[in-house]
Amino acid sequence: MSDFSGMEDLLQDFLQEASDLLSDVDNKLVDLERDPHDRRLLNDIFRGFHTVKGGAGFLNATELVTLCHLTENLFDQLRNGEMALTPELMDTIMAATSGVRNMFGELAQASLPRPAEPHVIAALRAALEGEHVEPAVDPAPVAAPAPDAPAQAAGKAGEPDWQVLHAAVSGQATPAPVEVIKAAAPAVQLTPHFPPEGRREVDKPAVAATAPTGGRRTEEKAIARESTIRVDTARLDQVLNLSGEIGLTKNRLTSLRADILAGRNDSDTLHALDQAVSQLDLLVSDLQNSVMKTRMQPIGRLFQKYPRIARDLARQLGKDVELALIGEETEVDKTMIEDLADPLVHLVRNAVDHGIESPAERLAAGKPAKSIVRLEARQEGDHIVLIIADDGRGMSPERIRAKAIEKGIIKEEEANTLDDRQSLNLIFLPGFSTMAQASAVSGRGVGMDVVKTNIQKLNGSVEIRSEPGKGSVFIISLPLTLAILPVLLVLLGDQPFALPLSMVREILPIDKSKMQEVGGKETLVVRGEVLPVVALSRLLGWPQLKVPEYGVLMQTSERSFILSVDSFAGRDDAVIKSLDDFRPRGVAGVTTLSNGQIVLILDMKELLVDLNAHIDRELGVRQSKSLELYV
Repeated sequence: MSDFSGMEDLLQDFLQEASDLLSDVDNKLVDLERDPHDRRLLNDIFRGFHTVKGGAGFLNATELVTLCHLTENLFDQLRNGEMALTPELMDTIMAATSGVRNMFGELAQASLPRPAEPHVIAALRAALEGEHVEPAVDPAPVAAPAPDAPAQAAGKAGEPDWQVLHAAVSGQATPAPVEVIKAAAPAVQLTPHFPPEGRREVDKPAVAATAPTGGRRTEEKAIARESTIRVDTARLDQVLNLSGEIGLTKNRLTSLRADILAGRNDSDTLHALDQAVSQLDLLVSDLQNSVMKTRMQPIGRLFQKYPRIARDLARQLGKDVELALIGEETEVDKTMIEDLADPLVHLVRNAVDHGIESPAERLAAGKPAKSIVRLEARQEGDHIVLIIADDGRGMSPERIRAKAIEKGIIKEEEANTLDDRQSLNLIFLPGFSTMAQASAVSGRGVGMDVVKTNIQKLNGSVEIRSEPGKGSVFIISLPLTLAILPVLLVLLGDQPFALPLSMVREILPIDKSKMQEVGGKETLVVRGEVLPVVALSRLLGWPQLKVPEYGVLMQTSERSFILSVDSFAGRDDAVIKSLDDFRPRGVAGVTTLSNGQIVLILDMKELLVDLNAHIDRELGVRQSKSLELYV
């Protein structure tokens, strides 16, 4: 029986508010480590623990109250100048916040939390009594599983275990704090000096770096997916006002319907009907937009967990890392924020663990000892762009190809046909790893394939850029919302298909006399730019019954090309219906037109993975089987 019978609503409210508060405390602790004498931070952290303690007391969570009370008293002495903040004391405080978060996990399972780890309580009491504090750090993450154990870690059962590492972890150096810089979102170049190349893989942590052992840990995954959302009352007021306007328009239409049924079909009545329908169309569009905005949340709620993750891992590895957070105010669909949590954890950990060199290596390479990892979000049109960049060691396409051949993932002949971009994309393949031996932090390889799979589930894409010796960049592009997708409807014969409008640059007629062959490829010159022409019918494996008359100039992050089609059926805002049981390759979902016709929405991101090679090599040749979606 639950320990909180009759208090479920209060418990959920407490967990939501306290979890947000604790994440804020974590960030302030990282800032405090850089400036130990900041009284504002000391007061804010003190109030945070005091607030959590009060809520825990109301729920009779005695052990949580005890842990928060000790930590609160510690900060009371710190802010009053009775104690100095040392690195050992900070480790103890960090261990205490980890214990608080673990207790939240037990509360989420509707059970009273068990006592905190004895070494954490002992270290807190020793600090309060003025004794020497042995740092109560959390133990290192568990070692790699035995060779005969399933290497699934925190991934789903059956998911491949792999990753690309650029160097084994070097010897431990003097730990250095991680600085967190919160900045506005300026117009920062995606890659100021990186060519369009690739990036190392990431490691999916088997356990969070701050999770203690001892059988009392509650995995974060066990916590139920959050099903509530905080909405600005101004946005709800707008929805309410629009609903009222739609109600009035409905009454007007009902009245006009009665007049028409009574035989009144004069021009004034028909004109009034046309006005009412137009008004309803406008109001419904506004209501759709307003409802979608209620789902939007600042991505800063997601970013706030990463300073602590980066700090703990950097301290464990003896690295000096500065984590820059940019664009925290950028709004993203709430469901997308939740699904982005794991991929971004992998990418941030990977940047700190594998991307960044040790201080000694950086100094030897002529770099500053302090390294920078940038986590940025910004909106570009109807897409959200997330950037995870580091100034570390980068990665070599040649090494990636060599390792892929060594592991038997590709043959040498095939490797010789890959360019640098394709070589770097090998890190997304299951089973690929350059790691000779797993370390305590990583090396079990659950990472990049999981990242790419999760991003693709959100109809997004991952672009990787890297330059050896200078660093690497991950660029994640996501739709602004998952519910409505603006599309361009194109026709092959009488069959319509929907293309994501975000990739359409322009529509143009195709004059066969102006087409040229360049290297055996059909091309068309558009304002001085030579662009390859790809027939949609050939891409889909359909027979080409006539010469296409129109082209859609498509633009991706990698290239531009012209997609030739027979005709167009207009623009529409598609409400995507997913195909869970049966999803052909290259199909994102389906939508229904106003006439009831079902239309396939093409997943151009997925198609272009193979289309890039097709454009480069064999535009005049029949498509490979991987591009034959359906007949």
